Amino acid sequence: MAQKTVTIIIDENGNSEVDLEGFAGNGCSKVFEDFRGSDKIKTERKKTSFYNPAQTEKQTTTGR
Repeated sequence: MAQKTVTIIIDENGNSEVDLEGFAGNGCSKVFEDFRGSDKIKTERKKTSFYNPAQTEKQTTTGR
């Protein structure tokens, strides 16, 4: 099984970026929702691997 990595970056304005590696499709969306909590999505960018077997997804949220 591929290694799964979650990277969270919070900038000086309180915006956060979540980068998920080793996840794909609905599994990736579920993990992202767990980390997102009640934060609103400001920008969402799904990488090609979201639509292909387990790789990476990147989404950006705001902490407000």
